[in-house]
Amino acid sequence: MHTIELEDVQGYLIRGYGNMQFSRFVLLQVQEADLARKWLKTISGKLTNATVVAKDKLPDTCLNIGFTAEGLEALGLSPKNINTFSPPFKEGMITEHRSRLLGDLDSSAPEHWEWGAGEDKHVHMVLMVFGKDKATCKEYYKKLKKKYTQHGLKKFRNLDGLTLKDNKEHFGFRDGIAQPIINGSGRVGPDYNCVNAGEFILGYKNNYEVFPDSPRIEEEQGNLNLLPADPEVPGKKDLGRNGTYLIIRQMQQDVEAFWDFMNKQTAKEDNSIDEEASTKLAARMVGRWPSGAPLSKFPDKDPGGASDENDFLYAKDDPEGLKCPYGSHLRRMNPRDNFESYSKKTSMVLSNRHRLIRRARLYGDPIVGSPLNRKPKGDVGIYFTCFSADISRQFEFLQYTWSNYPKIKQLYSDPDPIIGVRENPVEGQEQNFTIQANPVNQSIKNLKRFITIRGGAYFFFPSITTIRYLSTL
Repeated sequence: MHTIELEDVQGYLIRGYGNMQFSRFVLLQVQEADLARKWLKTISGKLTNATVVAKDKLPDTCLNIGFTAEGLEALGLSPKNINTFSPPFKEGMITEHRSRLLGDLDSSAPEHWEWGAGEDKHVHMVLMVFGKDKATCKEYYKKLKKKYTQHGLKKFRNLDGLTLKDNKEHFGFRDGIAQPIINGSGRVGPDYNCVNAGEFILGYKNNYEVFPDSPRIEEEQGNLNLLPADPEVPGKKDLGRNGTYLIIRQMQQDVEAFWDFMNKQTAKEDNSIDEEASTKLAARMVGRWPSGAPLSKFPDKDPGGASDENDFLYAKDDPEGLKCPYGSHLRRMNPRDNFESYSKKTSMVLSNRHRLIRRARLYGDPIVGSPLNRKPKGDVGIYFTCFSADISRQFEFLQYTWSNYPKIKQLYSDPDPIIGVRENPVEGQEQNFTIQANPVNQSIKNLKRFITIRGGAYFFFPSITTIRYLSTL
């Protein structure tokens, strides 16, 4: 196991900045490349690295940055060098092929997005500003804004997000519990939840025991003395080492429709709401109770409180899906040791080759109390962010194969009930949710889509060294 150079890795990759209650993701466009590069040089020394966040105590503010392929070009990186990046990153999130792959159709199609698509909505950089509270974050941002506006950068949009103390998203479920542990990151946990560094950090071996594809310098430019040698191509410089790819998706949540569906499916004979049954159905679709407790360990009732319980395996705790349904969001996205008909060992190997490090910041007014009977004020949703060293094998595979595809395990018409349902399905195609039971399964028919994509982009999340290099182009 290689030691990770944590001082060169941007911190948001390793920790979720849980104590940072407020964040502002600033979508920037490069207007004057020379000035923007000078700004990058000054900002590189202020970025939060992983040595800071590996400790128990975090500072009052954190700062990180990512770049789109278009942004790297705007800064002056040559086409030959950009061409060494992975195809999904170069092509972006809004190609026709990728929209089909990700399920960005109907009202989620890029032509309806608020950012990330359209001539005037392109993004070059995302400046990720975090603060222990709203006032601290905004005060820090004011200082940063003064500098970047003087250096050829234009703000297109602010994505203001927050993390609630109970870590619940707007549907009312505790989020962000099941995260893979990167070997060498300073975090510890059970072996089955640990993955090689190369699954998430370029320049290290992944779970296939090979180096992930990493961008490199094909055409000499900038101060190449700053960059490390490419581990696989003699004489070339590695542009990706200690970096990764960042995916951001703005996911609008229809909370009212979500709970209205659950309430109607479980209504009492007099059509009144059966709150317990409604919550249980929603929990079965999610795979956890609102508290965060997993159904595989607590199948009948939410134990309450705030649970970070993640020490469970399906083959051991729930092989037949009688506690946590096969088609639940949680189980689909990480089947652990119970994938299809494979052995426990093979299932674990396959599952860990498709993991994501997931982050989420809420937007819109938080819902106070039970969301079952509440209508949010205005738009609410999640700025979903995740990291992967291989966008295609990790993020896109999960979205297309394990979320959108209706055939999985013993299921044939069951997309992911949370993120895989189509607004306008193909004629004749059913969208159901199956609850395994003895002697007869229960089927919830005609699922509805409760999440709409409002923006998104793929970003390169470079090492701090590479950011310094980009300033010398």
